[in-house]
Amino acid sequence: MKLMKKILAVVLALLVVAACFAGCSTEEKKDDAASTDIKVGFIFLHDENSTYDKNFITAADEACKALGIPEENVFKKTNIPEGQECLDAAKDLVDQGCTFVFADSFGHEDYMIEAAKLYPEVQFCHATGTKAHTENLNNFHNAFASIYEGRYLAGIAAGMKLNEMIEAKTITADQAKMGYVGAFTYAEVISGYTSFFLGARSVCPSVTMEVTFTGSWYDETAEKEAATKLISDGCVLISQHADSMGAPTACETANVPNVSYNGSTVTACPNTFIVSSRINWAPYFEYAIKATAEGKAIDKDWTGTLDTESVVLTEVNETAAAAGTQDAIDKAIAEMKAGTLHVFDTSTFTVEGKTLDSYMADVDTDAAYEKDTEVIADGYFQESVKRSAPYFDLRIDGITLLDEQY
Repeated sequence: MKLMKKILAVVLALLVVAACFAGCSTEEKKDDAASTDIKVGFIFLHDENSTYDKNFITAADEACKALGIPEENVFKKTNIPEGQECLDAAKDLVDQGCTFVFADSFGHEDYMIEAAKLYPEVQFCHATGTKAHTENLNNFHNAFASIYEGRYLAGIAAGMKLNEMIEAKTITADQAKMGYVGAFTYAEVISGYTSFFLGARSVCPSVTMEVTFTGSWYDETAEKEAATKLISDGCVLISQHADSMGAPTACETANVPNVSYNGSTVTACPNTFIVSSRINWAPYFEYAIKATAEGKAIDKDWTGTLDTESVVLTEVNETAAAAGTQDAIDKAIAEMKAGTLHVFDTSTFTVEGKTLDSYMADVDTDAAYEKDTEVIADGYFQESVKRSAPYFDLRIDGITLLDEQY
């Protein structure tokens, strides 16, 4: 009798375990089905001809494929200006059944906020924006990544190339001047060109840099002319924060080394392309879309990092890069992940000859652009910590702005 009771107890225990596994399996299937059934919409400022937008489009495709979302449930709006057209596009995506809508340009933000207020049941996500943490809407979210780290790493590659040129006596140490083509004189661009410069100076101490702005995120003619102007002014290496092939093609024509942005240009510029940094948006898309499908909360302000594989570099083009470039980049990545290397370490730069131990940044955006948040702590400027979008706007010594555009 006792033996029978023991057998029955074991059988019951096995049935409970089996039921638990069955329950988990069912729940997983429900989650998978939710991700598969969801309809998602994307709003892009330009199309695939823009390196910036192509980077988003590629990531959207990768994320949707990884989540098993069928192509007929993925809706893309391209060439949507930063105006009422964005709100109209968002409304149309909701009308088509999208419960997740993403926009990729800074100027889209106010229209995405308006859409979020109109459709509280839909999740609206936005890149490079600044207002989600103060708007405090449950269905509006900002996202960006610590791309300044990627630009610093790309800067190391630039500095290695300058050292190679100095050693080869192609230039002298005091001729190690880089040029940078920027779109606008905004914190995002300032943060990017400064981190690039600091990366270069970490290996080539004599480097200086000139920056010029086009007043447009995408203007191939203006970007090509800007790069040509910098080259004519004695810049021996060019980088950029603008979205066309203008600067890279100008460098290939002039045989000037180039560090591009948002993707490799090695096919078009095999002799001058060194490396490129970019934000990989696929991890964020997978996270935010899955959360939407499962009815889970999305971070109001999400910052991707090297650890989330949101900050990436292309392969180094060994034809143009200096020997040892990849090893130098790998060493810096390890130090960043270990927390021993900070891009904006205040001991590595000065502003008007002074080292900073305090700085108030405009983190909580308002109409007056008031400085509201202390951002220097533990010996470094804490970029993309107080919010995801960059707020580093310091004019450090060693970088000359030839003009400004707002």
